[in-house]
Parts: sequence; C-alpha cells; structure tokens
Amino acid sequence: MISGMVMIFVALWFYQTARKANVNNVLIWVAIGAVGFFVLQLLLVNFNIYILESVRASEGGAGYEALQGADRKNEGDFLGFAGILKSLYLEVSPSVVGFIIIAVARLKFLTKESYTVQNLFSGVSEIFSGIKNSFKAP
Repeated sequence: MISGMVMIFVALWFYQTARKANVNNVLIWVAIGAVGFFVLQLLLVNFNIYILESVRASEGGAGYEALQGADRKNEGDFLGFAGILKSLYLEVSPSVVGFIIIAVARLKFLTKESYTVQNLFSGVSEIFSGIKNSFKAP
C-alpha cells in the first residue's frame, strides 16, 4: 500500500520533471520511473524476505519447522517494541531505498544536473503544493 502511493508519486514527479526538461517523450519517462520503482520494490522486498527467512531458518530445529507455513510474523522476534521497529524497517525500507535510487536515476538521465541533495529532491515540494492547490474551488 505504501509503495503503491510512492509509485504514483514517482510517476507524477517524473512527469513534472520531464515537462520542465522539455523532453519529447514525456510518457516514456513516466513509464520508466514507475516501472523502475516497481522493479526495485520487487527486488528489495524479496531481499528483505530472504534476510528474514535466513535469520529465522538459522534458528533451525523443530520450532521453525513446526510452523508449517503459518504466520511467522507473530512468532519469535516480532513481539514488543523491537519487533515493531523490525516490522517498520522491513515495510518501509524498500520504498525509501527505491525512491532514492529512482531519484539518482532521474538526476543522471533526465535532468542531467549536478549531484547535490537539493537537485536530487528538486520538484518534490512543487508536487505537494500542486496537489494541495488542486483541492481548492475555482
């Protein structure tokens, strides 16, 4: 759910940037941004699952095997405050890392500006102000 909203945001961000950069194929760049974010999201979520399963499987024994496909989230390390932090990390980190990688790709291939934090996230505040202004009555 979070990554779906971020993907829509990335598509809007690429659209706005492509329009400002006066690129002929704006929709191609929007598709590249959205599909690129989706592929990164898929890879990073699978990487998190691999890490989670390797840690849980390293415990081994009958306790791990007894679950037999049951919901492992409520078992073991995901209880208490530390478990909440682990769950938040596993849920949010693919979206954040994917967004940063897409921002670098946008800067390198679309805007071709220098690598600074300001240039990396340029246009983000304009998107939010545009969304806010779209709710105002004409």
